[in-house]
Amino acid sequence: MPEQDDDLDLSTRIAQGANPFVGMKPRHMAAAAARWAGAASRHPLVLTSEGLKWAAEQARVAAGVSEIKPDPKDKRFADPAWTHPVWRRVAQSYLASARSLLSSVDQVGLDPKSAARARFALGQIVDAAAPTNSLAANPAALRKALDTRGRSLVDGAKHFAHDVVRNGGLPSQVDTQPFRVGETIATSRGEVIHRHAMFELIQYEPTTARVSARPTLIIPPQINRYYFLDLAPKRSFVEYALGRGIQIFLISWRNPTPEHRNWGLDDYAAACVEAAEVAADISGQDSVNVAGFCAGGMTQCAVLSHLGAQGRDLVRSATLAVTLIDTQITSTLNMFSTERTIRSAVAASKRKGVLDGRELSRVFAWVRPNDLVWNYWVSNYLLGEDPPAFDVLAWNADATNLPAALHREFMAMWNDNALMKPGTLKVLGSPVDLETLKQDAYVVGALTDHLVPWQSAYAATQKLGGDTRFVLSNSGHIQALVNPPGNPKASFYTNDTNPPDPAAWLAGAEQVRSSWWVDWADWTKARSGDTRPKPRSLGSAKHPKIVAAPGEYVRH
Repeated sequence: MPEQDDDLDLSTRIAQGANPFVGMKPRHMAAAAARWAGAASRHPLVLTSEGLKWAAEQARVAAGVSEIKPDPKDKRFADPAWTHPVWRRVAQSYLASARSLLSSVDQVGLDPKSAARARFALGQIVDAAAPTNSLAANPAALRKALDTRGRSLVDGAKHFAHDVVRNGGLPSQVDTQPFRVGETIATSRGEVIHRHAMFELIQYEPTTARVSARPTLIIPPQINRYYFLDLAPKRSFVEYALGRGIQIFLISWRNPTPEHRNWGLDDYAAACVEAAEVAADISGQDSVNVAGFCAGGMTQCAVLSHLGAQGRDLVRSATLAVTLIDTQITSTLNMFSTERTIRSAVAASKRKGVLDGRELSRVFAWVRPNDLVWNYWVSNYLLGEDPPAFDVLAWNADATNLPAALHREFMAMWNDNALMKPGTLKVLGSPVDLETLKQDAYVVGALTDHLVPWQSAYAATQKLGGDTRFVLSNSGHIQALVNPPGNPKASFYTNDTNPPDPAAWLAGAEQVRSSWWVDWADWTKARSGDTRPKPRSLGSAKHPKIVAAPGEYVRH
């Protein structure tokens, strides 16, 4: 069984990804809990049995003989004070109650999806009720309050007041002040050499004396700022690719406002084609390689299908990184997706003109409440600590919107599983059929990705018509992408065959102790033509330099 990254909490804290969430409102939680309660009322023996087990365990807790222990990875109970007999009983009583409540979900005859929803809804209650979330039952917070003579509580109150006014009442996850786009993050040198109403195209300055002739165009997701791919020196995918002699062009999407409500998939697909044409023209090539990330990969699939239908060979090879292909694979994000919730979400974005990125971030916070809410509730308010300064979290807080039209079409793609069903979707007048794509493809999944289950990304190997290489990063959604060589925890899995069953692929896979970036660069360079001296300047007479990277769109 593959080992999982011990630093999993990073990936769970970064919860924006490929598929725009349909929404998760209190009434959804209430309905899920009500369905569980109704089912439980029809199974009184289950309730009686669980009640007796709970009472017996509470008696053992009181007597000091309970064997219940927190998970070693549960940071809520990591403080040594929890080994004290009194505090140990508090933790055990809570854990026993939580286990009893959640275990009942699987015993009352709910269908799998209803059970998952009920478990999620009850989990919200369980997580909120943790003793660590209250000052009186958190020994670390009480100790710090005494040691600081109440200063920690004063600082916590200030943080709370700030978040009520500035952060919608949720605890701040990050101190963004040290991170300034173009100064401390997104610092790779380059120029915007083409500007469109929807995007700026950045050409990066090569860092090697010779470069591969065919460039690579990066297509980031429309729901995020692009610079998670260029965070900081030694943590930048762009920097690494340049260091391997790969010419890099990158799309920086404009953050849409309500006036851009009608920007749809056709518009974004046409923008990608235009960017590829400009990159090819500047490089003096008739084709480019493309690399789509998250929702950018979904868009890229539609673009490639359109180009194939036109008989155009504009793209030589394609990379799809943590891209949702099969939307029927169960994930946290489709748990509450129904025809009704999708219609409601689409109607809401239509009224506003956009799917608001900041509202989406708040919704995602409750997908992983222990990591995204209560963790910071304790550190910011009870302990009075400042939020951490971390580049990935700062990027995550720099939210963007999604135009209402694109949101609607993404939801249709998701609901119809359109990338798996040829002809279900049309883009620029061409039916989308992944089986017609003959380019070589490099597909990346992430083992612990809760947004794009790796089996969903793996589905590309069964649909794409060209030679496809699949690699599986041993990490979560964003860790898989911000994955520089040299990280001792970095590894990925490879397999020379792509059987229909993803479990069979994993069973026969070999683990490589390195970053997939290295493997990807080798694969891409083999499809990038001969090497030649690096260009003496960026852009061209037809596409002159406009402004230095990271450009203007990323700042608004």
